[in-house]
Amino acid sequence: MIPRSISAFTINLRTIHLFFIQSTGHYCYHSIAPLNSCKKPDPLDLRNHKDWLSPTEAIKIFETLKDPNSTLNVLDQLSKRKDYKPTEALYTTVINNLSKVKNFDGVEQVMKRIKFEKRCRLSDEFFYNVMRVYGLGAGRINRVIETLLGMPGYGCWPTAKTFNFVLNLLVNTRNFDVIHEVYVSAGRLGVEIDVCCLNIMIKGLCKNGDVDAARQVFDEMPKQGCRPNVRTFSALVHGLCENNRVEEAFSLLAKMESEGVEPDTILMNILISGLRKNGRVEESIELFKTMLLKGCEPVTSTYQEVLYALLDSRKYTDAMKLIQKMSSKKMVPGFNSYKSIISGLCEENRAGDIDLVLKQMIEDGFVPKLAMWKQMLQCIISENTSVDKLTLKINKICY
Repeated sequence: MIPRSISAFTINLRTIHLFFIQSTGHYCYHSIAPLNSCKKPDPLDLRNHKDWLSPTEAIKIFETLKDPNSTLNVLDQLSKRKDYKPTEALYTTVINNLSKVKNFDGVEQVMKRIKFEKRCRLSDEFFYNVMRVYGLGAGRINRVIETLLGMPGYGCWPTAKTFNFVLNLLVNTRNFDVIHEVYVSAGRLGVEIDVCCLNIMIKGLCKNGDVDAARQVFDEMPKQGCRPNVRTFSALVHGLCENNRVEEAFSLLAKMESEGVEPDTILMNILISGLRKNGRVEESIELFKTMLLKGCEPVTSTYQEVLYALLDSRKYTDAMKLIQKMSSKKMVPGFNSYKSIISGLCEENRAGDIDLVLKQMIEDGFVPKLAMWKQMLQCIISENTSVDKLTLKINKICY
């Protein structure tokens, strides 16, 4: 027989333990069991959670999951509770959790569940997020298209922003065969075609090599009630230059200016590059000077294109000056530019200029390769007949 004092002590221990568990939010109903048999329930087991969960509390559970891979399991538990009331915010959190762990099959399961349950209204922003997950995260372009075209089935209609996102995704992933199908669906989806949409179509047609069709879309923009902007002209000018139709590109530039649309740095870069690639180096350099006069501020890629043009025309002195100007603006030329200019200076036996370019090259974080060192040393040796002069020149370059 157990003494009453020991029995009372044991009961008190159990009472204290039960109080501790309750105060931490975890309940143990086996109060008559031995103390060591009272186990904390699985935190993901919603059957042992409190009787009522508000929508905000349900979302918090998914936001604080240590392992997002358990998202579908928790959602399944939640859906079996009487207080299950899904919202757009809940679905979004679930989908984002699955996206983090790249469980895109799970995302598809959730979308099927949503369509079956039909428990809440969803906004365009929700579908925009889903399409970003499918397109940018999973690369499932077909699912993106299906989601866009299926939005009315959820009682939601896409905005121009969402529609244009899908079009642009198709262009960037070069899915040219389905772009037209999506484009002509704008009417039944209730999307009004805007300038951004037409710009994407022009860019896509040009990327696909169909510049004439792109020009046709451009010419018909006024009929759509749209006025071309600088991005419209940039897309078409780029397509024309890539197809060696530089003259047409410049006629388009004239049309642009006559309509009061100011060219920007991107457009000028495209034209400078187009001229250079078509062997019209002098014109590309002149256009750069015109760009400066018009107050259009060049960026690194602009200077790089002009540098290529100077190197193509073997104007190494001008190229050196441009590199110095880039350096003063905290811009760094490409390694190949340094390689070309040093090679050119060596061919012209201009050893005196090599050390200047080499020092700038090293300051910009580039290290010459073995072949470049060999070429520079050969140039220096051919220019310096005495050992003392050769040693002095090498020390000047290296230190």
